[in-house]
Amino acid sequence: MPRSEEAEWWANAVYEAIQEVPRGKVTSYGHIARLLGEPQRPRQVGVCLKVLPSPESGSHFNSNTVPWQRVINSKGMISHRSGPGSAERQAEALAQEGIEVTTDSMGEIY
Repeated sequence: MPRSEEAEWWANAVYEAIQEVPRGKVTSYGHIARLLGEPQRPRQVGVCLKVLPSPESGSHFNSNTVPWQRVINSKGMISHRSGPGSAERQAEALAQEGIEVTTDSMGEIY
């Protein structure tokens, strides 16, 4: 289903903002939402990342051009996602950038 013009604008704004996060640094969904003037929309930032196209899509914004791994939740943790191993994949991508990632006794990844 195609996105509305507003949804397309929002997703592109989210992706552009995330591209500004420097290598080796992280930010939160809420911070991205506040930067875009919509502090009440951190979950929508997460939705945009959830539907981030693959590189094969041919989309300008895709999982190779948008550093999705640099966005974490307000608790400083990697958010749980659908699909097995996705949080671990994000932790691995962050570790490759030199960001220290740990797992607590409850299995939460920080």
